[in-house]
Amino acid sequence: MVKTFFVLSLFVFFFFASIAKEASSAQKVYIHSAEKITPKVDQKKDLRVTILKEYLKRQNSPLQDDAETLVKEADKNNLDWRLVAAISGVESTFAHELPYNSYNAWGWGIYGDNMIFFKSYREGIEIISKSLREQYINKWGAKDVYQIGSFYAASKTWAQRVNMFMGKIEEFAMNNPEYSISISL
Repeated sequence: MVKTFFVLSLFVFFFFASIAKEASSAQKVYIHSAEKITPKVDQKKDLRVTILKEYLKRQNSPLQDDAETLVKEADKNNLDWRLVAAISGVESTFAHELPYNSYNAWGWGIYGDNMIFFKSYREGIEIISKSLREQYINKWGAKDVYQIGSFYAASKTWAQRVNMFMGKIEEFAMNNPEYSISISL
């Protein structure tokens, strides 16, 4: 029992020490999986919606009111909860630059004269989350943001920029302890 407690204490110490070291690093590199890799979250204290809403609010994003849908659809489709929001950061500066009345903050099906319109951001989030899971991950075998990017975008820097925004959301949560996600080990 004492040995288990000691080993667990060491694990927790090194885990938080590595996070602190990474947070203090001047240059950060993020490689995020497209799939949800989440510690066991206490559902009563799950603040991902609050974190995402506040992050999007600070971006002055129209998507801030859809933070709950972003998290719910990520869970439903077993995706990282930051992924679809981060894609909107790359594709439309968080829904600031998009075709008029399209509610398409993700550049989904927009190329040349072709444009896909959604009835609402919520509909876009639902369709994109489901398609990322069913097409990009299940059908085409993408395992991370870089593999998704090889199908999703023509830009060679797309995945790097999506990773950057996922990292910024993560940094926001770490730098604002009032929005911390409670985990149980």
